[in-house]
This record gives sequence, structure tokens and C-alpha cells, in this order.
Amino acid sequence: MSRLDSFIRRLEAQRACLDHAADLIRDLPGRILEIGLGNGRTYDHLRKLLPDREIFVFDRQIAAHPDCIPPAGYFLPGDLRETLPIAAQLFGPTAALIHADIGTGDVAANRQLAAALGPTVARLLMPGGVAVSDQPMPCLAALPLPSGVAVGRYHLYRSATA
Repeated sequence: MSRLDSFIRRLEAQRACLDHAADLIRDLPGRILEIGLGNGRTYDHLRKLLPDREIFVFDRQIAAHPDCIPPAGYFLPGDLRETLPIAAQLFGPTAALIHADIGTGDVAANRQLAAALGPTVARLLMPGGVAVSDQPMPCLAALPLPSGVAVGRYHLYRSATA
């Protein structure tokens, strides 16, 4: 498979998982957390899927398309290992949906970061909340993936306290 084909499949899997997660939490009140803004594509998609929800975004800095920049007060800049624990203290378990897109080209570093952030993601999810991630987070309870999403391509979890 070419890198282009792999990229397209990853984006299709990402969209399918986000769409499915939005359906799963539709009747669950709570905020949305976007971990890793990047260029803002998934943030924009989440705004369309869940237009009445507060979406808080975490990343080192804003490098998104101008149309995909969160409003003032909804972007929390800094290293995720520092900002997410602060959010867990401030917000508690109030997130209905968390999307973590934290991968880079370094597989070992990706796994290490996901392992470090996973417990904090779990603390931020409300009972019944759903996490969608590009990296495995074994501290959460895995959910079946939507049809057409290959195992390991993207990950879907439910709060273990659900």
C-alpha cells in the first residue's frame, strides 16, 4: 500500500470513528476535548457533528487553518503532559467525548506519549464517555470499531466507569 493510500485510509477511519462516537454520546451531556489541533480538520468536523457542545482544544501551539482556530478561552496551549493533568484537576470527569490525535512519524515516541496520557484521558471522561484515538490506550475499555475500520488503524474506547 502506498503512503497516500495509507493516509486516506487513516482519515476515513478517523472520520468513521468520530461520527460513531458522536452518535454514542449524542444523549450524554458533557464537553468535548480535542487533544492535538494540528491543522484543525477534526476540530472543524467535531464542530459540525456536535454544534451545541463546548470544545476545548489542547496542543503546543496553534498551527491550524484560520477557519479552524478555537475561540478565546477554548485553546489550552502547552505540552500535553502538563496541560492535560491541569485540565483533569479543573474539569474533573466531565468530557463526553475526547479525540486524541497525537501521533507523529516516531512509533516508539507515539506509544510512549499515549501510555503517559492514557490515564489522564481516563480521568477526564465522564461515565459513559467515549475516547477516539490514533494511538492505543489500553487503560480504557475498547469498543467495537465501525464497519470498514481495520483493527489498529484507529481506536475507540468507552470510559471504564460506564
